[in-house]
Amino acid sequence: MAIRRIGQILVDLGYIDDEQLEMLLEEQQQQPGEKLGKIAEEMGLVTDEQLAQALAEQMNLPVVALSDETKISDGVLARVSETMAQLYRVVPVQFEEDALTVATAEPQNLAVADELRTFLGYEIRLVVATEREIKYALDRYYNASGESVESIITDLENDDELFRQAEAFSGDGPIDLTGAEALADSAPVRKLLNMVLLLAIKDHASDVHFEPFEDEFRIRIKADGVLYEMVPPPRHLAFAITTRIKVMANLDIAERRLPQDGRIELSVGGHPVDLRVSVLPTLFGESVVLRILDRSVVSLDLQKVGMDAPTIAAFRDVIAKPNGIVLVTGPTGSGKTTTLYSALNELNTIEDKLITTEDPVEYDMDGIIQMPIDADIGNTFAACLRSILRQDPDKILVGEIRDLETAEIAVQASLTGHIVFSTLHTNDAPSTVTRLKDMGVPVFLITATLEAILAQRLVRRICTQCREQIQPTPEMLAHLGLTDKQIDEMKFFRGMGCDSCNNTGYKGRVGLFELMIITDELRDMIMNNASVDEMRVTAESNGMVSLRIAGLQFVDQGVTTADEVLRETIIDA
Repeated sequence: MAIRRIGQILVDLGYIDDEQLEMLLEEQQQQPGEKLGKIAEEMGLVTDEQLAQALAEQMNLPVVALSDETKISDGVLARVSETMAQLYRVVPVQFEEDALTVATAEPQNLAVADELRTFLGYEIRLVVATEREIKYALDRYYNASGESVESIITDLENDDELFRQAEAFSGDGPIDLTGAEALADSAPVRKLLNMVLLLAIKDHASDVHFEPFEDEFRIRIKADGVLYEMVPPPRHLAFAITTRIKVMANLDIAERRLPQDGRIELSVGGHPVDLRVSVLPTLFGESVVLRILDRSVVSLDLQKVGMDAPTIAAFRDVIAKPNGIVLVTGPTGSGKTTTLYSALNELNTIEDKLITTEDPVEYDMDGIIQMPIDADIGNTFAACLRSILRQDPDKILVGEIRDLETAEIAVQASLTGHIVFSTLHTNDAPSTVTRLKDMGVPVFLITATLEAILAQRLVRRICTQCREQIQPTPEMLAHLGLTDKQIDEMKFFRGMGCDSCNNTGYKGRVGLFELMIITDELRDMIMNNASVDEMRVTAESNGMVSLRIAGLQFVDQGVTTADEVLRETIIDA
């Protein structure tokens, strides 16, 4: 049965009239993505109680009042962690017969019940409350309880039954698969892993590391390119936690001697999150790393990647060319893929066919044909690229040029009227030419096809809540290699550390970019085997801003610290 529209329900309940509904619909057109009920409440046409009643009517759910008189037992509250309750904006109100009843102000978000069911393992029943009551209840019940990873781990350490179950799997012999699955699915293990994953996603972390050592089992989260250690869980739970992850990723829990790779697909707060799972056998158990690909965090917009106005204008001119090769270089995790996706997103028009070949496909993009690499069955970059050329593409993205074969096919593709984007692992833009020569690509083909090289790094942003200006130390100035005049004209900042940035002084990251356009002068230099330094001098005289200079501009603007620039651009010094 089709769900009735909220506007018509508001009219049927007598809260607004037809004329007001027309006005609301017009207003909604001016605010794409905004819910009509929310607009009606903001305009003062309905109260939050009336909106909750209408939403309950729409979804055929009961309404509940979360007032001061409402009593929710500690046992029911403990079913949903504070992190999960805050993330999903729900309050558990009752638990009976393996079914958990939760109050929500957004019952139309059907994904919430499904996700909670997946995380918690209970049947979920929804009831409706006002947004004001949900906020009040979360503050009242959860801020006081303050459940955290630390409190969960303390409970795990005191759980003797769980210790006895885990000890049964401490040896290296054959394992009881039924018992292993039961242990991995136990409520305490599930609760700890849920808390760690939700905290990582909430903090926009890129990776979560689970590392077994002889006397401890360490959990570390990588956020803004730096690893932070969490309170370690009991060592005897290493097997249970890694097995739980392997079950979620559909990996073989009986295999503990070989590396395994898998994928977990979650939906958190209504948006998809992919977890790439890597399991590695080590001396003291299996090490697991989860790479978090949260599509809601990444903005595939070239305007937002961090380039300054001249660089982005020049880069846009290059990617708009009909043929040639554009390379983005930098170490792993420097944002190369995001930059190329943003470029493709801008070029994604109905007139052109775009095809990518990636290992793996990280972000699904509408209107672009994306082909995953699978070397185990011979589906290499080179093999995929050959097939792609038969699909009549206009623009091609090759995830990475790793060998001569792939490089040669990319060159041939660009010579036959395609623009090819790809990545390489080099220190800076000029040294990329040397890397291509070392691979075996003939010099005359490099000069005929290469249009531009973009080198990039990511540096941490100073937290805006606790930023302060500082006097740089002599050691810092010596490393930066600045003249006295430059030092006098520059300002230096740092983050003091506050609750907003978890006392790190940094929050978020920004890109440093070095764009080398291959001019006729540079083509002649490449043909004449000029050195990397000579090419760098020429490129800078033609307007290229080096990574170090781009970083120093951000230092002066208070965006990042000199330490960050030194760490990421040490090769330029």
